[in-house]
Amino acid sequence: MTGGEGLATVLVTGARKAMERLHSSDIVKLAVSVIICIIPGFVGSMINMKAIPTWYAFIERPSFAPPNWVFAPVWTGLYVMIGVALFLVWRKGTGSPGVKGAIVAFVIQLALNGLWTPAFFGLESPLAGLVVIVLMWIAILVTIIKFFPISRTAGILMIPYLAWVSFATALNAGIYLLNR
Repeated sequence: MTGGEGLATVLVTGARKAMERLHSSDIVKLAVSVIICIIPGFVGSMINMKAIPTWYAFIERPSFAPPNWVFAPVWTGLYVMIGVALFLVWRKGTGSPGVKGAIVAFVIQLALNGLWTPAFFGLESPLAGLVVIVLMWIAILVTIIKFFPISRTAGILMIPYLAWVSFATALNAGIYLLNR
């Protein structure tokens, strides 16, 4: 079994176990969790749509920058995954040990996620974006560390998000260096 197959097995097994224990209140919590995570992306896309054909189209980007169309599906998938992760932690109950702190860490990283687009695209500032995304990366790592003891599956669901934000941080840094 490769590392990817092992991760897929853990995720499928965890998801199957979680689905077997869903109650109607859980379905509402799951929907709220995912919707809360999609909101920053939706709001950010309104800012992006204005900046991509204007400012962003004319700045230098690193050779490893993906085409613009890649970002929407990747971010949508990640927002759903982190929404499910939030649900798995929230489902344990805010009275359970560590849950409140984990949710606070999650809210902080999600707020930073929501701030990145206005900083980078809205202000047309790769430096402001870089500051926000580095803080976001740290907050995501803290969230993962807090999620793992509560729900291993939730912690694992956050790892692709951290990986993508690591890539996005390198891309943001590259843009900053090429355009200062």
